[in-house]
Amino acid sequence: MAPASRLSRRKDAVAWPRMSATFWAVLLLITLLIVYCGQLAAGTCEIVTLDRDSSQPRRTIARQTARCACKKGQIAGTTRARPACVDARIVRTKQWCDMVPCLEDEGCDLLVNRSGWTCTQPGGRVKTTTAL
Repeated sequence: MAPASRLSRRKDAVAWPRMSATFWAVLLLITLLIVYCGQLAAGTCEIVTLDRDSSQPRRTIARQTARCACKKGQIAGTTRARPACVDARIVRTKQWCDMVPCLEDEGCDLLVNRSGWTCTQPGGRVKTTTAL
């Protein structure tokens, strides 16, 4: 008896080849879609968590976590008050204002110890950001 006829007697050997080509194509497309949708495009960021604490009068503490897919030579940072990929040199040298973290009408100043920056609005309101 030929090996092919012996193989065809097994129940599981017959089931796999008889699945339609459409089934396998749909399964492959669904798998690729799931894998692709979980990925960020290179050079982009998204906010994962945002917590605000307004328990103190005239002061709000906000903590945000971002997920970034930065290109080579870039690192997660802030541009125009939004998470963004910035040049890694900015973070290494702690020249935070070089990444343009404040809005257009705000002024940027480094904190004395270079642990972060302040954004000063025209009305005098100051937003302080510290980097971890």
